[in-house]
Amino acid sequence: MEHRDIVIVGGGMVGSALGAALSGQGLSVCVLEREAPAPFAPEQPPDLRVSAISPASAAFLQSIGAWEPVLAMRAAPYRRMQVWEDDEAAGTLFDADEAGVAELGHIVENRVVQLAATRALLDKGDIDYRCPTVVSEIVYRPQASQLTLSDGSRLQARLLIAADGARSQVRDAAGIGVTGWDYPMHALVLSCRMEGGQQDITWQRFTPNGPQAFLPLTGDAASLVWYHRPEEVKRLLTLGDDELIAAVSQAFPRKLPGIRELTARGSFGLTRRHAQCYVKDGVALAGDAAHTIHPLAGQGVNLGFQDAAALARTILDARAKGEDWASAKTLSRYQRARKPANLAMQAGMDAFCYGFSNNIGPLRLLRGLGLRLADKAGPLKREAIRYALGLRA
Repeated sequence: MEHRDIVIVGGGMVGSALGAALSGQGLSVCVLEREAPAPFAPEQPPDLRVSAISPASAAFLQSIGAWEPVLAMRAAPYRRMQVWEDDEAAGTLFDADEAGVAELGHIVENRVVQLAATRALLDKGDIDYRCPTVVSEIVYRPQASQLTLSDGSRLQARLLIAADGARSQVRDAAGIGVTGWDYPMHALVLSCRMEGGQQDITWQRFTPNGPQAFLPLTGDAASLVWYHRPEEVKRLLTLGDDELIAAVSQAFPRKLPGIRELTARGSFGLTRRHAQCYVKDGVALAGDAAHTIHPLAGQGVNLGFQDAAALARTILDARAKGEDWASAKTLSRYQRARKPANLAMQAGMDAFCYGFSNNIGPLRLLRGLGLRLADKAGPLKREAIRYALGLRA
């Protein structure tokens, strides 16, 4: 039986970043990851799964040595974000200048972020990173949980951290329940080559069936997201490339640049989940293990990085003060810092999803008025942008 202070189950974007954040403090930390991401090569087409990395997340990644590797691979900065319904002129434009930042964020492939976070983790030199490895069994115990791995080895952890995704094995072993539901739409995701070169704007247009989004990637690449009824997404996926390009070009707004080529396509269902609690004695949840959110604004991984930063800070501050850093009493500080903020973001995304995805006359009037008022809100708009970017508590 090997003993570790902390075992992080899940070495994806959030788990690897959390491991790196806990480095250098004299803790014995082990990160377990089921499958390594494929190596990066510049000539590879962009992946389907991308995220909008906020300035706050970029700063966190910079602090652990992971942001420079992201930029060395590829990341597309965007300085403007536009949101509208029917009338583009009646929508809201968010601009980096209004928020006093160089950019609103970067669109980055999830695999690129994971590779960079893993590289930062390995560069630290004091983290036990095991990949590929499968956790066969978890026995949760408040003072010392035990894990059995697929190779027969066994670990004991004073603190067990769940960074193993929405179907968290750790969360289940600790007996922490979740609440949530499935959204009545799926996401069709397309990687494309576009006309007009790289852009610095991302936009979302709301329709009664669901939003449509344009996410700029590097060069002439872009990611298009079309939220629609599950049966319609399934039908669209059966179309040939030329037919699908025609369908997108007809349904999306005229603002969409011409599509030269489809390089990849896929779809996924949308689920909202929130853990009933984030911590117990000897266990803590972070990222998708604690919450999943509608991907409308690409905020899921940003919430996960904020979790990682807050959890690492809670553990290290408590340890420096000689407190029991693995107790529920101590870890509850992390929960108080993150659970309300995550719930607020979930509620905000749900309000957009359900509030705009309909054709009810009075709501349409209110939505149009709300977007116009938001566009003219001045200092309030600036503070709202900075909150969304993680630059305000």
